[in-house]
Amino acid sequence: MKKQTYTHLNENERDQIAVLTSRSLTLREIGKIVGRSASTLCRELARNRSCRGVQDYLPHKAQKQAEKNHREGHTRRRLKTRVLRHEVEQHLMKGWTPELIAGQFRKYRPELPLISTEAIYQWIYAESPHLIGYLPRSHKRRYPKQKGRKIRKTKIPQRVSLQERPPAANTRQEPGHWETDLIIGKGRAALQTTVERTSRCVRLRRVDDKSAKASRQSLVSLLAPLPQDLRRSVTYDNGSENTEHIQLNEALQTRSYFCAPYHSWEKGTVENRNGLVRRFFPKRSDFDTISLESIQRVEEWINNRPMKCLGFQTPHQVFSSLVALTG
Repeated sequence: MKKQTYTHLNENERDQIAVLTSRSLTLREIGKIVGRSASTLCRELARNRSCRGVQDYLPHKAQKQAEKNHREGHTRRRLKTRVLRHEVEQHLMKGWTPELIAGQFRKYRPELPLISTEAIYQWIYAESPHLIGYLPRSHKRRYPKQKGRKIRKTKIPQRVSLQERPPAANTRQEPGHWETDLIIGKGRAALQTTVERTSRCVRLRRVDDKSAKASRQSLVSLLAPLPQDLRRSVTYDNGSENTEHIQLNEALQTRSYFCAPYHSWEKGTVENRNGLVRRFFPKRSDFDTISLESIQRVEEWINNRPMKCLGFQTPHQVFSSLVALTG
C-alpha cells in the first residue's frame, strides 16, 4: 500500500483558489480542479481569508499569513507566560545571573513554570537583547574566544605550589582557607579581594598602593580578628604584591600557596568574585576616587546574594554559621 503524503498549499494553488472562489464554485468543485480535498480548502479559507468574508480571500495575503504561521508554529517560546518573563527581567535588573534565577524559581517559586538557565539565555539573546547588559559579562555574542598570554618568571621567596595544598582545602570540606587577589585600576590605589573558599564570603579592602607591604597589612587587618580555625591558609597568584607572604604567615600562623603563572583558574573562587566586583568597578576605575562606603555596599551585595553551590543560601549566612561553630 502506497503511503499517502501531504504537502502544504503553494502560492499558485492559492491564486487558483481565489479565482475559483470568486466564481461562486463550491469547495468540492474547487477541490476537483485544484487537486485538493474540500476539507483542506475549508481550513485554508478559515485560516487565511480576509476578515470581511470568504469572498475576500486574497492569495498574496494568504501566502504571507501561511508563511508566518509555519514559521511561528515551529518556534517554541522560551519563557511561556508574561508573568514569568516579567519576573526574570526584574531579577536580571537586580544583578542576578540566569543560573541563580532558574535555581531560585525551581526551589522557592513552584507556582511559576519550570525554566532552565539555558532557556533564559536563549530568551535574552533571541527575544530581549536589551537585557544583555545585565548579564555578568554582557557579551554581544555567546562563547567568546579567549586569547592566551605569555608566561613570565616569578620571584616569590619560599614559594609553595598550590599542588601541596591539603585535600580538605581543595574539596572545601575544611573552612579557613582563603584566596586573594588585587584588582588594579588606573589610580595609585587598588582593591584587595579576599574570599573564604567554603562559604564564598568576600572581603573587599582598598589599599593605598600596589605594594607588597600595603597588601600584607590589608590581609592582616582582615584575618587577625578571626578565630584560628578560620585563618588556615591563603592562596595567591605570582604578583609582586604577594612577596611579603612569609611575614603574614608569621603574624597569623597561616600557610601560603601559589598558583602556576597565569593559571588564574586555579584560584577560581576569587576570580569569580572579581567578576562581580567589576560590574560596579569596571576596568580602569580609579580607586583613589571611589569611597569606602561604595566598596562596602558592593561587598554587602555580593555576600547577600544567594549561590547555587551553597544550596541557594547566601555567603553571609554560611560564613556566619562557620563563625558560630568555631567561636
